[in-house]
Amino acid sequence: MLAELFVTFLLIGFVSVGGGYSMVSVIEHEAVTQGWMNADTFSGIIAVAGASPGPIATNIAIMIGYYTQGWAGAAVSAIGMTLPSLLLVIAAGMLFAKFHRHGIVESAFYGLRPIVAALIFYAAYRLLLNGGAIFAFDWNTVWFLAIFAGAFIALMRFRVHPLAVIAVSGLVGVAVYA
Repeated sequence: MLAELFVTFLLIGFVSVGGGYSMVSVIEHEAVTQGWMNADTFSGIIAVAGASPGPIATNIAIMIGYYTQGWAGAAVSAIGMTLPSLLLVIAAGMLFAKFHRHGIVESAFYGLRPIVAALIFYAAYRLLLNGGAIFAFDWNTVWFLAIFAGAFIALMRFRVHPLAVIAVSGLVGVAVYA
């Protein structure tokens, strides 16, 4: 069973693209069809994995491994899920170290900077949209925008450490929304 967990998550890690959330349906298919758990149990795992720090796909793999085989299952599932990324990042790092001063590579990175900024702005837009801050205007929206503005000012103007801003924003959220 440990080898089965390792190989399954290794393959998922190698062939799944698009980030952790795109892997969820693949992981669910494997977990349910291999009889490791039912769909209801998997739904509970998604909820806990999404609320936990770290990549959701890795969190799900660890929880499935623990659910099926305890600590050993958690360990082999984590290794299986993260090993492909580790190997690919090492290979990319080796290529980058060798070619980063090449004119074409430098030009490509200059071209990628605007898209990275655009993706970050898009993610912020989606957060605003999902938080209801764009289409609805109520007290939740007011607090959402106030926390956003306070965090932005703390980061940009006062250079407060991001972890402190996250902690304070979380505490404000508990105070306001609980």
